[in-house]
This record gives sequence, C-alpha cells and structure tokens, in this order.
Amino acid sequence: MDGCFGARWRGLALAGVAAALLGGCTTMTDLGESVTVDRTQSSTENIGSLTAVIQREPSNPEAYNVRGAAYGKGGRYQEALADFNTALQLNPNFYQAYANRALILRYLGDRPGALNDYNRALQLNPNYDTAYIGRGNLYRVNGQVAEAEADLNRAIQLGTSDPRAFHNRGLIRQLRGEHDAAIEDFTQALTLEPTSPEPYNGRGLSYFAKGDDENALNDFNTALRLNDRSAEGWANQALVYERKGDLKRARRSYSRALALNPNYQPAIAGLARTRGGI
Repeated sequence: MDGCFGARWRGLALAGVAAALLGGCTTMTDLGESVTVDRTQSSTENIGSLTAVIQREPSNPEAYNVRGAAYGKGGRYQEALADFNTALQLNPNFYQAYANRALILRYLGDRPGALNDYNRALQLNPNYDTAYIGRGNLYRVNGQVAEAEADLNRAIQLGTSDPRAFHNRGLIRQLRGEHDAAIEDFTQALTLEPTSPEPYNGRGLSYFAKGDDENALNDFNTALRLNDRSAEGWANQALVYERKGDLKRARRSYSRALALNPNYQPAIAGLARTRGGI
C-alpha cells in the first residue's frame, strides 16, 4: 500500500512539475538567435580581416554591419553595438542593421530600444522575415503572446527558412497546451536545422506532456548527444526516468544537471524528490 501511494504521489508531483515547466518555458532556451553571419566570422582572425576591409572602405556601411555581426557572435556586444551604430549613421535606411542592433540591445537588456529597432526595420522593409522573428520572440519573452504569434505567423507566411520562427511558435503553442501543434512546429524547426538541441528539448516536453515517454526520452537523449553541457537537457531526461520509476537513473541525470548549474531549480527539486528512492 505504501509503495502504491508513493508511486501515485510521484505521478501527481511530476504532473505538476511538467505543468510548471511547460507553463513557464523554464527548461527551454531560445533557438540560436543571433545576427545572421556565418559563425566562423566571430573568430579573431576573421574580425581582423573585417577590420582590414573597414580600413580600406571606411564609408562602407555593409562592412560595419558584418563586423558588428561577428562581434555579436563572439559576445562582444558593446563593440557590435558601436559597429551597427556606425553602419546606420552611414546608411539610415539599412534595415538589416536595425534588426541586428535590435538583437544586441535585447542582449544588453534594452528591450524598448530593441522593439524600436525592429519596428524601424519593418517600416523600411515590411517583408523582412528576420525582423518579424526577432520582434516576435521579443514579444514572447515580454509575455505578449498574441503579438508574438502574429509576427511569427507573418514570417512563416513570407516563406521563411529560419527555424527560429517555427521553434518560437512551438513554444507559444506549448504554453497554451496545444501539444500536437507544438510538436509539428518543433519538427519543422528540426527539418530546417537538424543539429540544434533546443527543438528536441521543446518537442520532448510536449511528448512528455502527452504521456509519450518513449518519444520524449528519444528527443531528450538526442538533445544531449548534440549538447551534453545543458542542465535543462539532463533535467528533462531525468523527468522521464522519474515517471518510469527508474529513480537511480533519474537521480544521476538530476545530479549531472546540478553539476552544470548548481542553481537550476528543476534539478534541485527533482533530486530532492528522488533522493529516497532505490
């Protein structure tokens, strides 16, 4: 009787955990949101090459935009901001630079400034899918779900090939409990970018919410193969093991999550729940 009660309690507790995770999107990160240049351009060598271009063409706004994007890729946000400012001084109608600067402003915590830049980019080019995606994700993290969904839908209607549009719309659908639609969006994101772990984690949580532990575990395992330094990935995997009653594996995965992020609350709570199990 006690064992059955314990299993039933764990089931109820996990249902609450899943609802909290899905409701707050606390175990999912934004999908690869970044300025749109090749990742190799964030290297010191490539920044040096871009600087040489700027020295030869100091009035070329595109050169500053590309170097700003490279700085952004490398997390050098103030330098990126300076380059985008210069690009826009040279060409006030450079809509791509407005969208790039918006993302940097968001990273720096200036959400109103980011929104202004996305709005300006879309005034200059109402069909610029990247700006709709960026503004839509900004609305999403601000809790403006209807506005976010409208922007993401617009990007998708424009025929975007950017997986962020589908991933972020999937997060919104997941938040509303529309898990079949969310799974479709995460799957489309993976079709466009099959090596990104975030849509696997997102889709896995929707499978988990539907009670499909096998597909959830497959997705969480794939996410971890792509990035085993993700605390949320290990905690997500642990949720499935916990619901299956495999508390030893669950504890191991929660512990891996905490080794990566000692303050990660889902892993702290999960380890506390499973500590007394076999």
